[in-house]
Amino acid sequence: MGVVYHGNYAQYLEMGRIEWLRRYGISYKKMEEDGIILPVVSLSLNFKKSALYDDLITVETRLRKIPLVKIEFDYTIYNEANEILAEANTVLAFMEKDTNRPMKCPDYILEKITA
Repeated sequence: MGVVYHGNYAQYLEMGRIEWLRRYGISYKKMEEDGIILPVVSLSLNFKKSALYDDLITVETRLRKIPLVKIEFDYTIYNEANEILAEANTVLAFMEKDTNRPMKCPDYILEKITA
């Protein structure tokens, strides 16, 4: 069909989230080494236009509010012509890796994103 499979968009959001965290000096790998995981608890996607094969896309990632136990992101995905392809939202929960129990957002993360 020449269009990107809709299931790929969740991966685009993950890449946007990882890069957003990296921009603030927060490493997903280091969080996991420290025993913190961030599973997705909610994902919402609204498709506006199809991405085509070989399109270069941009994922704009925004933090919706200061996190407590959950962290929420809004996204806009654009093509090269700056047309909106999709708008999305994810909610992730801070969890203790060993116990799978929810936890408060670590202070070092709060400090970095509010600085």
